[in-house]
Order: sequence, then C-alpha cells, then structure tokens
Amino acid sequence: MKAIILAAGQGTRLRPLTNDRPKCMVEYQNKPIIDYILETIKECKISEIAVINGYKKDVLEDYLKDQDLIFYTNKDFDKTNMVSTLFCAKNFMNEDLIISYADIVYKKEVLEKVLNNKDDFSVVVDRNWKELWSQRMENPLDDAETLKIKDGNIVELGKKPKSYDEIEGQYIGLIKISKDIVNKVIKFYDGLDKNKIYDGKDFDNMYMTSFIQMIINELTDVKPVFIDGGWVEVDCVDDLEAIIY
Repeated sequence: MKAIILAAGQGTRLRPLTNDRPKCMVEYQNKPIIDYILETIKECKISEIAVINGYKKDVLEDYLKDQDLIFYTNKDFDKTNMVSTLFCAKNFMNEDLIISYADIVYKKEVLEKVLNNKDDFSVVVDRNWKELWSQRMENPLDDAETLKIKDGNIVELGKKPKSYDEIEGQYIGLIKISKDIVNKVIKFYDGLDKNKIYDGKDFDNMYMTSFIQMIINELTDVKPVFIDGGWVEVDCVDDLEAIIY
C-alpha cells in the first residue's frame, strides 16, 4: 500500500495564513494539517508516502526534511488543478494506492475503513456531512455537491444540487485505487481529450469530481465507503473553528 498527498495548492481562501506557507502547513488546532495527515497514514502502517507539492515547495520540503517521504512537484501549480497534480506522480502509482487531499484532517478510523475496502475504486463518503457543513456556513446546500448512489455504486457526484434529496453524502477527499486497476486509470487519464472542456474547466484544471465521474461513466464502478463524521475540511479561515465530530 502506498499513499499520495496532494499538497500543491496555494490556498488563496486561507490568506493571509498562506502568504508564506502552503495550505497544508496552516495550523488547525495548533498543529499543521500535514502533520495530522502523515501521523494518521503512518498509524495505519503505510510507509511509502509521496507528497506532491507546488506552491512554496521549498518551505514544505524543508519542514518535512526529517521524514521518510518522496516528493514530486507540480511546477504548474498556479495554472492547473488537483487532477493534474495527482498525475505528476505517475511513476509512484504501481501498488494499492490511497490518495488524500492535503486540506482535510481525519481520524484513524476513517482511513482504516477505506483501507479495509476491497473494491477497485472507492471514495470516502460522509453520510453525516450536514453537521459539519452547518458549522461552516449558514446554508449547507449552497456549498454541498450532489452524490447519488444506485445498486451500491456512486452514479453521480460533484454537481450543484437542487435539493437535499440529491445528496446521499459528501465525498471528503479520500480515494483508494487497487493495484489491479491503477494502470488503467493512468491510461484513461492519458487518453482524455486535452482540448475538451470538462464541467466548465479545461483539461489542466478539471475538478477531481469531474474525473471520478468520467471513471464512473467510462471505466469502472466507484464504490462509496461510508463514514458518519470523523473529519474536517480546512478550506477557508472560518473552517479553522470547525470541530471534528
């Protein structure tokens, strides 16, 4: 098992806290977000860990210099999005793989749950998402995304919902891909039309949810791994007050 942490982003919504450091080094409850993630991954006995950096890469690499990590860099971090960041580490992607966003803090139990899943492609889905969103904003529906499940598979995610009925949970930013399909996922990405627009974004800036939706539509089933809390997202300054529930 290997883990990739996607840590290239600038975190503009967290400024001024990210003026001198990458988003993943912003402190949540007096500790950098990246510390929580690495501690949880290592507690789950994953030793091969890659961090894909970009913005303030030297700051991050210096901070983590005493840890046994492999670094990759998205040199175009300022004009690309998370999917482009992920595939900067293609050479690392040859085993069962956990992919983690770098702006989430999650309990060990959350990671253990997806590690124990045996499906080829799975994502963590919080059924109790509204409790967290209610801490972060007045109207949770304004920021939430659709997530629909049929026959045990995710059939839609990442769209703008019209009502709570279209939300059976929220994707939290944790993915597991089995070694049996990881090369197919890489080839699928490489084969996408680089001139096409994906949910309003060009190829280099497509959302991760757009990519997962294409996986669903064209490559393989995507399974939900359900949780009921146990995590928090830190996307803006107000999120620093949110509590893991």
